[in-house]
Amino acid sequence: MAPWTFWRCCQRTVGWVPVLFIAFVVAWSYYAYVVELCVVTLSGNGENGKAVVYLVGFHLFFVMFVWSYWMTVFTSPASPSKERCILSGKNFLTSYSFLKREWAVLQSRKVFLYLQVFERGWISEMSADSCLPGGLDKWPLKTRLKFYLSSSDKERYEKEFNQERQQEILRRTARDLPISTLSAARTIRYCERCQLIKPDRAHHCSACDICVLKMDHHCPWVNNCVGFSNYKFFLLFLLYSLLYCLFVATTVLQCFIKFWTLCRRKSTESCAKNELSATRAKFHVLFLFFVSTMFFISVLSLFSYHCWLVGKNRTTIESFRAPTFSYGPDGNGFSLGCSKNWRQVFGDEKKYWLLPIFSSLGDGCSFPTRLVGMDPEQASVSNQNEYARSIGSNQPFPVKPLSESKNRLLDSESQWLENGSEESTVRSGL
Repeated sequence: MAPWTFWRCCQRTVGWVPVLFIAFVVAWSYYAYVVELCVVTLSGNGENGKAVVYLVGFHLFFVMFVWSYWMTVFTSPASPSKERCILSGKNFLTSYSFLKREWAVLQSRKVFLYLQVFERGWISEMSADSCLPGGLDKWPLKTRLKFYLSSSDKERYEKEFNQERQQEILRRTARDLPISTLSAARTIRYCERCQLIKPDRAHHCSACDICVLKMDHHCPWVNNCVGFSNYKFFLLFLLYSLLYCLFVATTVLQCFIKFWTLCRRKSTESCAKNELSATRAKFHVLFLFFVSTMFFISVLSLFSYHCWLVGKNRTTIESFRAPTFSYGPDGNGFSLGCSKNWRQVFGDEKKYWLLPIFSSLGDGCSFPTRLVGMDPEQASVSNQNEYARSIGSNQPFPVKPLSESKNRLLDSESQWLENGSEESTVRSGL
């Protein structure tokens, strides 16, 4: 076995230690609460009604907590696939660069295509029943979204030692990709390890050894990367761990006070009849209160921080290092307003918000950006008004949601074209 492979195996094995610790604490808390508190203490003192109410509430929070933690741990982090069909079912997902190429074909067939531009920014949707005669299946419009270099481009990239020429290869490939962010050096974000052009908000995780879509951080307590595929599960895990610890601490508090105020005598036989008489139950009640309180305080700060991040539409990485756009670094570049930011993570259907079921919007490879110099909520209203005016004027193609100078795709594309024309001018002059 190679040393690197052996090291990776050891690293992955050690990574499960915090998860096993959490599992042990949760299992012990279940035993301490159900057996020692409800069965031994409350039922032993004749408080059967209170014990039943405590057990129902406890199991509700316990199931939701374990479910969300399980989903966070065992949901594989999403990474850019080598090929992704933009055309899928009745949802036609595309970019403006693709539309510009295909629009001539659509016009020659006299098909008037209306795109409803909505919260996802560059992503658009068309209804097959209302836009295309005969349905979408009869129109073989297909394309591939590649973040990996083709074999020929990859070979040229590896043989090229000039960084400017390498960037030229990457820019040519990135023209058809929905990317709007650059590296701090204003170059195409390319992962040498995974050999792919990084989508917006994607980063390479050294622990998982893959590029993770919308990577937030690598959490040792779940032994997994928190990103696009499981960020909602992670937030629900924090929420239900808070509720779980709060419920345990508040319901145990009464017995905890009895233990400290009434049962300080050395012998348990001298305690009153209604007091805690089992030394083992005292031990579990004592530590159950301390552990639940300690975890509640620590998780509360983390949950509050991530709620703030969701409201700002930032990841933990972006909160420390703002993403760089064509106009410069902007920590609020992906913010669409608190309500839309929340729905981007939890989805449009409120019935799934509190369930650890994936309902996040988008595909993790592309994200809408705010209008530069305009409030996100005002930008959304202006976009809807422009779209309504385009429909009312019977235009075959609606007004763009962003001005051409502020559209991330067209602006980047025009910038690449200008760079290419300048390079061709220089070469022709030489």
